[in-house]
Amino acid sequence: MCTFARKLNEIRMNIETLISQAAGEAVKALYGFEANEKMLQLQKTRSEFEGNLTLVVFPFVKAAKKNPEQTAQEIGQYLVEHCEAVDKFNVVKGFLNLSVGQGAWLQLLEAIDKDNHFGTKPVGETSPLVMIEYSSPNTNKPLHLGHVRNNLLGWSLAQIMEANGNKVVKTNIVNDRGIHICKSMLAWLKYGNGETPESSGKKGDHLIGDYYVAFDKHYREEVKELMAQGMDEEKAKQEAPLIKEAHEMLVKWEQNDPEVRALWEKMNNWVYAGFDETYKKMGVSFDKIYYESQTYLKGKAKVEEGLDKGLFERHDDGSVWSDLTNEGLDQKLLLRSDGTSVYMTQDIGTAEMRFRDYPIDKMIYVVGNEQNYHFQVLSILLDRLGFKWGKELVHFSYGMVELPNGKMKSREGTVVDADDLMALMVEDAYKTSMELGKFDDMTEEERREIARTVGMGALKYFILKVDARKNMLFNPEESIDFNGNTGPFIQYTYARIRSILRKAQESQEGMELSVSLSPKEIELIQKMNEFGAVVEQAGKDYSPSGIANYCYELTKVFNQFYHDYSILNEPDEQKKAVRLMIAKNVAKIIKSGMSLLGIEVPERM
Repeated sequence: MCTFARKLNEIRMNIETLISQAAGEAVKALYGFEANEKMLQLQKTRSEFEGNLTLVVFPFVKAAKKNPEQTAQEIGQYLVEHCEAVDKFNVVKGFLNLSVGQGAWLQLLEAIDKDNHFGTKPVGETSPLVMIEYSSPNTNKPLHLGHVRNNLLGWSLAQIMEANGNKVVKTNIVNDRGIHICKSMLAWLKYGNGETPESSGKKGDHLIGDYYVAFDKHYREEVKELMAQGMDEEKAKQEAPLIKEAHEMLVKWEQNDPEVRALWEKMNNWVYAGFDETYKKMGVSFDKIYYESQTYLKGKAKVEEGLDKGLFERHDDGSVWSDLTNEGLDQKLLLRSDGTSVYMTQDIGTAEMRFRDYPIDKMIYVVGNEQNYHFQVLSILLDRLGFKWGKELVHFSYGMVELPNGKMKSREGTVVDADDLMALMVEDAYKTSMELGKFDDMTEEERREIARTVGMGALKYFILKVDARKNMLFNPEESIDFNGNTGPFIQYTYARIRSILRKAQESQEGMELSVSLSPKEIELIQKMNEFGAVVEQAGKDYSPSGIANYCYELTKVFNQFYHDYSILNEPDEQKKAVRLMIAKNVAKIIKSGMSLLGIEVPERM
């Protein structure tokens, strides 16, 4: 193996890193100056200038004691003489434009081709352990559109962190206790007539959601009736018989009443079966599930421990608080005067259990931005309680997602049901593919499977391509488009490349590549070479959108190339071999990148 190829392998095929290191050596050799990594960052050369990569030399002018043009000239000459990747250079003021040699691009292409895990880092025994919490549903209703964004972000983030060499534990915390759960239970007892998922033909989570709605309907009627009798609204809400019964049921639950607990367990199991079905359709899963019914007592114990250590204070009414005024915040309630816990207490208990179960190095909570303050406080409290990752916990805060009309037909009438949305996406993908003639010569089974892949790919890509921190508008019609920045466009390009490779039925194994590459071919190889840096940056920024938009850019560049150059009909066997290798590895990277988003790519469309 030549020196250049060996260096590429050592740095995992990144030409930018290799040239950046050589530039650092140049500055040290020429001027005795130790340049830091930030000073040596390369950027793509602007299209109006000749070259592939540009180095800004202004940071080295003082050490060189020369003007920018002279400095750039000397560094450029050093690189041509000492770095095999650099073929020639030109200088525009303080910008050194470097041209990478044809041989270097070909060696890079071959190195990418040989690396089945190109762009990702292996997970080892000593790799840091990152725990990611996402989903966090309540057991009184089905998953909705907000949960869809949450689950897709959480799953993708887990894949990205693992691709960056971390051990990852995917976890869920289920809100399975509290007054809202008792509302569904009470409504089922009163109005259910023994209805079950089997007798009704409904998914368990949908069935329980219906009774949550039923409770609210009857409760509002009771409040209205009490107000008609002269009671003010606030008192009517407290005195309504249904809410009083629900609170009584909650007390019985807290006291481990066997009948209430048995009903609670039965109804929750219906919901879990429904959730599992939805998660499976969505393509997400968890390594460990925690339940608030198991964590809230741990949280209370941890708060009492903090109280004994003087970390918290008990007020005259018996409630326990944490004074955060030194942190620029307020006082935070941790235990109510009756000894019951709040959400913060439960999160502390969950953290205690997780810390006991796993040697966590980093904890990431995927929760909407309406909880920003909550996690700011939680971080401080966990740090005070001695959790080593408390201060550094990451709240992956994301914005809300809506539809163009604000809502879609659903069982509650106010939220977008996840199952309804996924079914709509798959059906729209089927109809659109039929209209475009993409299902010709396929069996109905194949059509349905591809429609599922395309529909779910459209949904996931449309949500994940948007910066998670921003609120977004999800338009189902726009998402299923075989042109533009969409999942189906990328999936269709992948399927097209796979079709080309099947038709070629040729192997380039052992063929020594030695051709003159076109600018479009170099652009594609350079774009492929960016994949590892994109994955790394996505891990640092917690940004699935960075992966999504890279996949689109790579796909777009390939389609431009494919429009201008023939692959299968190229008469020159060497050129044909290079183009097939480029196509093969574009497909490989698309598949890898899309898998980081939880998106499948079909072999044919």
